[in-house]
Amino acid sequence: MAVKVITPGLSTTVQDLGRPGFYHLGIPLSGGMDRFALRAANMLVGNEEGAAVLEAVFLGPELEFTAPATVAITGGDLPPKLNGAERESWSAFEVRAGDRLSFGFLKAGARAYIAVSGGIDVPVTLGSRSTYTLGALGGHQGRALAAGDELPVGQGGKGGGSVPATLRRMPGNPAELRMLPGLYWHRITGESGKRFFADTWKVAPEADRIGYRFRGGTALDFVPREQPFGAGSNPSNIVDACYPYGSIQVPGGTEPIVLHRDAVSGGGYMMVGCVISADMDLIGQLQPHSPARFVEVTMDQALAARADRQAAIQRVRDHLGRN
Repeated sequence: MAVKVITPGLSTTVQDLGRPGFYHLGIPLSGGMDRFALRAANMLVGNEEGAAVLEAVFLGPELEFTAPATVAITGGDLPPKLNGAERESWSAFEVRAGDRLSFGFLKAGARAYIAVSGGIDVPVTLGSRSTYTLGALGGHQGRALAAGDELPVGQGGKGGGSVPATLRRMPGNPAELRMLPGLYWHRITGESGKRFFADTWKVAPEADRIGYRFRGGTALDFVPREQPFGAGSNPSNIVDACYPYGSIQVPGGTEPIVLHRDAVSGGGYMMVGCVISADMDLIGQLQPHSPARFVEVTMDQALAARADRQAAIQRVRDHLGRN
């Protein structure tokens, strides 16, 4: 079986749960920006949770199926249509050979996940089928989909069911992004740190798989120091260091950038901290101009949030009988 791309949408790529283990070589994790939604989509169609799906951003593709399959769409509210008739998101439905899947206008969120029973069966590259477009690596020819592409699909399992709204997770308004202050927190004044958490920021138009920029808050005040050898002249510069996934750099002290799935692994900007892993999915569903606040947490609170997120995934498994 294959899925034919009639129109590709704004930016649709093949993604799974990513390729960990290569970040020290400069190759990022990649994978779905909203891992919870990706896992749920796969569960709905009877796939392994880490199977490859399509991630559509803002505008959905139009696809044609060459054989019967089970399909599910999760994540942002991008209404699916089968042969022009609306279908439910977060629910499995059957398609036949020749059927076409399209989408209405985005109502909420930013990214939708399209799972097909059997998974998108593109070649595995460094342990993953995820697309890293900046490096032209993985996915379908290392790029976003284009009209005329044909995507192979694996052997399907048994899917079905739906995920109720009570089991889904989307950002609030404003979104609350919990973070741990980082190794360079001491570089800003105590009062500046308080304002950083008190301010409401907004997602800038420069928001993609590499990183999300936020603006509208108060510029940081730095503790005076003589810049060390190898660092730039701006107080936000440091001697080049590794960037953890989810780290928040603030070039010039004005606009925080949260590094996401396709981020570079190091550079010369100080980091005020890291968004916790449990909240990274939420960032992937934020549209430009969405309000957000950074919320300080402790390591114990971060670990508890990670456990809560794992429990939320387990509740979806239990509901769908996918244990």
